Amino acid sequence: MKRIAALTILVMAFLYVMAPIAFAEESATPNEAKLKYYAMAALGCAIGIGLAALGTGIGMGIGLSRACEGVARNPGVSGKIMTTLIIGLAMIESLAIYALVVVLIILFANPFKI
Repeated sequence: MKRIAALTILVMAFLYVMAPIAFAEESATPNEAKLKYYAMAALGCAIGIGLAALGTGIGMGIGLSRACEGVARNPGVSGKIMTTLIIGLAMIESLAIYALVVVLIILFANPFKI
């Protein structure tokens, strides 16, 4: 396990050191800079919304499984558990919606006033 962690850290350090060399180039024209911005913004937005969906999906799955477990153990309190579950799922889903709003702002904001 220590070997894998050490190798991972070594590879990440190598990539960190080599990245400026790999991406070094001369200054870009305004159109090229605009295109690069939108390409990187699209990639960042895709990663961001993917992570948000992954996190909220896992959170909802865990919450739902625990609620089902609670109802199975004590069916008499299913109403209270259901109410708490729905409120909790709405709160978790709001995090995904916030991520979507941030992604859309990043994607459609125009930093270039050309």
